[in-house]
Amino acid sequence: MIRVLITDDHPIVRRGLKQIVADEADMSVAEAGTGAEALGLIDTGEFNLVLLDLSMPGISGLEVLSQIRARRPELPVLVLSAHPETEFAVRIIKAGASGYLNKHLAPEELVTAIRRVMTGKRYIGPAVAELMADALGKDEVALHSTLSDREFQVMLLIGAGKTVSEIAQELALSVKTVSTYRARILEKMNLKNNAELMRYVVETKIQG
Repeated sequence: MIRVLITDDHPIVRRGLKQIVADEADMSVAEAGTGAEALGLIDTGEFNLVLLDLSMPGISGLEVLSQIRARRPELPVLVLSAHPETEFAVRIIKAGASGYLNKHLAPEELVTAIRRVMTGKRYIGPAVAELMADALGKDEVALHSTLSDREFQVMLLIGAGKTVSEIAQELALSVKTVSTYRARILEKMNLKNNAELMRYVVETKIQG
């Protein structure tokens, strides 16, 4: 039996994913609404695959993935995100995910991905495979490569034109904390302001 833990802060999304998984005779499913709740359930050892939302308040999906890799490195994790593959896919795979899926996927693609990673393989769609090939072919070190996962997340949101207040609300952080992240990002990347950062994100078509 494939025991799947769905981790997403949106009940409607969890319900849809649960229905897809539960329709398979050899799969069972449980839910977690936060990263902290997911980690608690994972520590029980009852699950052998995790479907993980990337963008969650509090402990982010990237942080949950990092902790899973530290606690149970053998546990397959499929990351689900509404972000385009160009923003996060390569970084997620490098961080130890077994696969990256866009939330707009077809139901059969999710089932295929689950079955593939349960055989010990990764699930990488054509778009992600192309991005990884491009990333491996680059000799230069990207300016954003030194950012932490949370800094990377904040950088993308700034690049999308969001204000510090909007980012703070989306990530469930204080405005002061986001401002600190912003300052670190600009310093690490040797940029002067948000305008330069936004231009960098657009021009480089960040691949993670």
